[in-house]
This record gives sequence, C-alpha cells and structure tokens, in this order.
Amino acid sequence: MKPLEGVTILEFSTMITASFAAMQMCEQGARVIKVEPLSMGDPMRYIGESKGGISSLFANCNRGKQAIRVDIKDEAGQALIREMVPHVDVVIHNFRPGVMDKHGLGSDALRALNPRLIYTAISGFGRSGPLSSAPAYDPIIQASAGITAAQGRGEPAFVRSLVCDKITAYTACQAVTSALYMREKTGEGQHIDLSMLDAGLFFIFPDGFQNHTLLDEDIEPQPMLTDILYDIVLTSDGGVTISAGTPDQQMRSLIAMGMEHLLADERFNTQEKLLGNIATFKELVNAEYLKYSTDDIVSRMKEADVPCARCLDRDEVLAQEQLAANDSVGVVDHPLMGSMRVIKAPPRFGGEVLTPGSPSPAHGEHTREVLESFTIDSERVQQMFDDGVVS
Repeated sequence: MKPLEGVTILEFSTMITASFAAMQMCEQGARVIKVEPLSMGDPMRYIGESKGGISSLFANCNRGKQAIRVDIKDEAGQALIREMVPHVDVVIHNFRPGVMDKHGLGSDALRALNPRLIYTAISGFGRSGPLSSAPAYDPIIQASAGITAAQGRGEPAFVRSLVCDKITAYTACQAVTSALYMREKTGEGQHIDLSMLDAGLFFIFPDGFQNHTLLDEDIEPQPMLTDILYDIVLTSDGGVTISAGTPDQQMRSLIAMGMEHLLADERFNTQEKLLGNIATFKELVNAEYLKYSTDDIVSRMKEADVPCARCLDRDEVLAQEQLAANDSVGVVDHPLMGSMRVIKAPPRFGGEVLTPGSPSPAHGEHTREVLESFTIDSERVQQMFDDGVVS
C-alpha cells in the first residue's frame, strides 16, 4: 500500500509548481484529477520535444494523473467543480491571487462545502503586497530570491533549471501532507498559502545568505562555504570537482597530487591563513591539475578518500552504475509518446521503489470516466458535453 492511497486531489494548474507537486503525491498513491480548460489546456503540453501531441516536459510532471476538461469560467463548470469538492481531500492550484475566487472556487467557498478540505494556493509572490498580482516564472523568482546573486561571482547568473518551480512543488507536498496529518488528529481541513518567492528564499538562505544572517558588529567574517567547495577543476581532458571540506581532506588531496609542500607555505600553513588566501591557493593547485587527465585525478582522490567526481554530461549521468544499483531509472511505453525514460520517485517506503504512475494523460482523456466515478448520471454528463461545459 502506498502512503497516500485513499487521498483524492483536484489540481488546477499551468506549468510546473502545482503539476509537479501533485505528481509527487500521485506517485505516493494519491488519485490526482488534473482540471484543464477546454481549449489548449496546460501550456506545458506544448513546450519542448514532443510526440503524439504531448511534450516530454508535460510527461515528466504529470504521469499517473487523470485529466478532465472543464470550463471553470462557465457557471455550469463552476457548479460541477463545487459538486465534486465534497468528495475530494485536496485542491491545489497555482493561479494568481483572486482568480479562483472570481470563479467561485476560492478557499472559503470550497471549504464551506467540505470542512475537511486541504486547499493549497500557490502564487508567485504571495496573496498581498505590491507584487501580489505580478506574473511570475522561475527566472523572475530566481532573480528576486537572491539565487542569481548566489550563483554569480561578480555578476548575477541563473541556475539553468526550474529550481524555484520545483522547490516550491516540494514545499507544497510537505505542507499538504502535514495538513493531512493534522486533519487526522483534528478532523478539520486547512488553507495553505505558498509563494514561490518565500519557497525560493527559504531554500537558498542557509548557505546562500550565511553572511547576511548575523547582525551584530562583532562577527568574525569568513569566506562563503560555496566559495570554498564549489569549483570546477579543469584537467588536461575535461573537468572534475573536488570537495576537500576539512583540513584533513585538504591535506590528503595535496599529498595525492604531490603538492604537500604547500602545507609548509606560510601563506597556507593554518586553516585561518588558508581561508584568507584561498584565491592564491586555488590558482596554484589548479595549475597543477591541468597537467593530469581526469581519470588520473579521480583515481588519486579516491585512493586518498577525498570527495571527488568527474563532471558528467547528460548521457553519462543516466549511464551511472550507481543509478542502476538504486533502480532509479526506468523505461515505460506511452500509448501516444512511445518508449520513454522515467526517473522513479526518490523516497523508498519500506525499502520498496515506488512504481511510476500510468502515462501522462492526453488533454481531457478521462473527463467522462472521472465524472461518472463521482456518481454523476451518464445522461447529465452527456448533456454537459453537448453544452460545451466539459469536453
């Protein structure tokens, strides 16, 4: 039995945050019903390489779900959603503040129909304040949360991944499951507000803002942890990263490369001096690494038990023996997209790998099936199709 079996989620979303959050809960056993508009549906369906009318990005964020098409701008569509709400456990959306209220589907309205409902509203910047109605995408939040500042050295730089979208999704999952646990104790539902800005800042703050934490004047300044550990070391034929994070590891890494003489250099012979002259130290060490191949350096560091890894390209990442040992990567057949690679959910419950959900749904694939499962008469369902309320 998966941990969230018996939980039903209604997802209203575009793009990543709510979609990825709901998919993770789907992998853990929840039934997720993705509600999309009649026309184009979630825009993510059309971004990136595709086959059979579904993009790989959409497939990576929506497997296991049932998809229905409902016009929630229509009063009949709104009434249909309100009819379904008493039978679901979670509503999650990532619309701007006020959008769901305008359609009669806000938290107060739906929780009045189902006091046990967990209503989760994801926004870019929060429900109030000068940016509450501003549009938000991952690059905007990376810039606003200080992630571009943390990545750059002298000038801002992006993490070239939808990191704020995805960390918001993880945060939403944790919040929803906490609310479900509280409901087990109290019998009452919960309203959850979550902004991408808050999630992004909370994520980057522990290390990215370590020098913006202490406020007294008598602090002892030190280099950022990221400035010490996060370097790509170029070799004669590629690149490696070496994380010698302790004095003992630093010593062993130098010995492994025949540079132990630097340990006696007055510029580096104490940890305090080393940190104060870290740029010069790295310049000397990196010049030596350029004389050796990647394989040679990795071998030397492993022999010395110093954390080290070659910088892999995407094909090399997927071919790692460790991922095979973890049973992390699978291949499934999609009825529209053909053979496709999937990454299995990271948590192992009871040591068991969670089976990936069914293939990501076509637009409106399950409308009739889902509505009839909510004991809506088949003739009435057909009438809604005829009236253009659903499709």
